[in-house]
Amino acid sequence: MTVSTVTASAFGADLLRYRRSASLWLLLLCAPVAARYMISETEGEGISIAVGGQLPVLTSPVFGIWLGIVVSTLVMPVVFIYLRAGPTRRQPWQLDETSPASRIAIALGRFGADAAIMMGVLIALSLAGLFLAWMKVTGPYQPGHILLLLWVVAGPTLLAVAAIRILFDAVPILRGALGDFLFFMLWMASIIVPSIAAENGSTFANNMASVGGAIRPLMESAPPGSESFAIGTSSLAPGRVELDPWAGIGAQGYLASRAGWVLLSLAIAALAGLVYRPHKSKARTQRFAWLDRLTLRRLLPGAAPSSQHATRAGLGIVPLVLAEMRLIASGSLFPLLAVGAAAIGLADDYRHAGSPAALLLLVFALSAHAGRTEARGLVALTATAPFHPLIRRMAFIVAGTVLSLAIAVPAMMVHGPLHVLELAFLTGAAASLAAIVLAWAARSPFVARITLLIGWYAYMAS
Repeated sequence: MTVSTVTASAFGADLLRYRRSASLWLLLLCAPVAARYMISETEGEGISIAVGGQLPVLTSPVFGIWLGIVVSTLVMPVVFIYLRAGPTRRQPWQLDETSPASRIAIALGRFGADAAIMMGVLIALSLAGLFLAWMKVTGPYQPGHILLLLWVVAGPTLLAVAAIRILFDAVPILRGALGDFLFFMLWMASIIVPSIAAENGSTFANNMASVGGAIRPLMESAPPGSESFAIGTSSLAPGRVELDPWAGIGAQGYLASRAGWVLLSLAIAALAGLVYRPHKSKARTQRFAWLDRLTLRRLLPGAAPSSQHATRAGLGIVPLVLAEMRLIASGSLFPLLAVGAAAIGLADDYRHAGSPAALLLLVFALSAHAGRTEARGLVALTATAPFHPLIRRMAFIVAGTVLSLAIAVPAMMVHGPLHVLELAFLTGAAASLAAIVLAWAARSPFVARITLLIGWYAYMAS
């Protein structure tokens, strides 16, 4: 088999699976819907771009940059969720890994299919953006300028997301929760780092630090004395500032950096094939065996093996909630991390320290157990139990809330019960409800985990 044949085969197979999936249409709708509700010229609504504390005059070029910002702030994690948990998340690795085909060729083919879907997202956003701009722009309506700036800003960003997905799927340690968390950190860095690098002048290296690509056009287009900028600001000064996005697009190293991200995405996809490691079916080594004795799985009573026939068990709600608590906290590291989160809660302000720490721990524990219980095969099995699946899901929410309250007990003793109790109850209940609903909808823990991580970041930042 030639490299081109393998690449074309992998590309065609994944693209066909995307085309057959109804969820693709939801993905194509997410960018236009995000643009409709996130682009606003009114203070406090949607995403506001402030340069020098003022809103810009919304010309056609500025609108194109604004659409690109929507991609880098919201659509970027959404498309990663889709690629990671979508129709191609399951691959026939039992066949691929035993074939003589080049792993690099397979990775490039899969990257090509993901890139084609990303371009579909951009096309949908472009069509919706042109209509939205027709209603909102000030001055001449210039569709060509809108599309050019949108694609220059957002195109390399989406290609980079597709390449990162292929790379994470190639490394065993990044195929699960660690990969989800790492992308979450990369997404946050893609928002924070460019703002710092933009202050050092326009060079190829500084512009490469911005995978989103929207900061430089804003910085360079501002009039003298208005270099400061903010995205998502809620406090604006009266008046409007006129921007010249073409000055940012033509800044030294900017266009070269966007082309660099396209080439780097291809290189990352090829690297994924080079570092690909096969799946292994082996027993997991227990690195923290001594901690296993402290888990709720051991502390709470479970079923004892017996040669006698099983009798009808007590079907009270309390045993069901206790069982859900035991399963949520079944990880060997959970007791140690829970103690650490409780200790952090003893700091001066529980809202800023203890509550985010406890919530971060629960995000991983809740999403993992919710993903297990909502797997298609297991749902069909548990549906035969005396309890309706909806009752079990309600017990899951109660169990997650109780665990949140349990972690907050030391903070209640130090800071007073009412304030801490309210935060622990609300965050635990909200995280548990979101985890079980998202796991039920996606039938996997990934969507719940990455969505809850984004929500956790918004909660911590607020």
